[in-house]
Amino acid sequence: MVWQLIVSGLIFGCIYGLAALGLVLIYRTTDVVNFAQGEMAMVTTFVAYVFLEKQGFSYGVSFLLALLFAAVFGMVVQFLFMRPVQQAPVLNQIVLTLGLYMVFHGLAGIIWGYTPTSFPEAVPGSPYQLAGIYVTPNELFVVAVTLALMLLFFAVFRYTKIGLAMRATSQDTMTSELMGIQVSSVFTWTWVVGTVLGGVAGMLTAPTTMLDPNFMADVLIMAFAAAVLGGFISLPGAILGGLIIGVVGNLITFYVSAELKTAFIFLLIILILYVRPTGLFGARVINKV
Repeated sequence: MVWQLIVSGLIFGCIYGLAALGLVLIYRTTDVVNFAQGEMAMVTTFVAYVFLEKQGFSYGVSFLLALLFAAVFGMVVQFLFMRPVQQAPVLNQIVLTLGLYMVFHGLAGIIWGYTPTSFPEAVPGSPYQLAGIYVTPNELFVVAVTLALMLLFFAVFRYTKIGLAMRATSQDTMTSELMGIQVSSVFTWTWVVGTVLGGVAGMLTAPTTMLDPNFMADVLIMAFAAAVLGGFISLPGAILGGLIIGVVGNLITFYVSAELKTAFIFLLIILILYVRPTGLFGARVINKV
């Protein structure tokens, strides 16, 4: 039973890690914590549902079209709302993302309603038994998508010009501009990628939680926890933090209480941050005077 809980927790942790990856990517590049990340993922998932149920497209086509929508969605949000306040204090930008959270949540309720709706699995089928542990085809799909995205982002950040520009911008925005990097374009692409990652997390979450405007709330909380645990500036730390949160949350739900899961997880984070204030992969910041 323990190993079954651990494996199931790792699968949930993959989803938390993907959502945390989007948060960390935007924060690392723009210094802004996007509190609207969960609601943008929720809207993307509803769009996928429209393609699936209303237009009759296959899951694969709907998945790709929804990700295309997420890319355009992130670009529009950055261009219309975040770019005009790009030079404003960071706190003002964070408050703006909170306002976007409420706007997107309310619009989704008006358009699609608040009645929970079922969302199909990407790969339906009976579970496999591996060494006494049951794993469904859809859970294997979740793991495969997570691994594929991790490898893709490693390659992009390591070997492409846009990856180099993102790394440079995250270290020093002013110097990047002086070196000829279009910082506004980098910010736009960062929001695009972060929104797409959130959309993937939303579509992988919906089959297990039912689809409604509130379904990403718990995932967003766990994604924040994973990002903080990983250091909030480390992309590998976001994934590892998500895996840890998934396993710990599953064990607490089974052995203690589902209602206390969030409290125990944040207690764990407090203890870890007490020992390592910068998180597992966070870097110590040294201010030179």
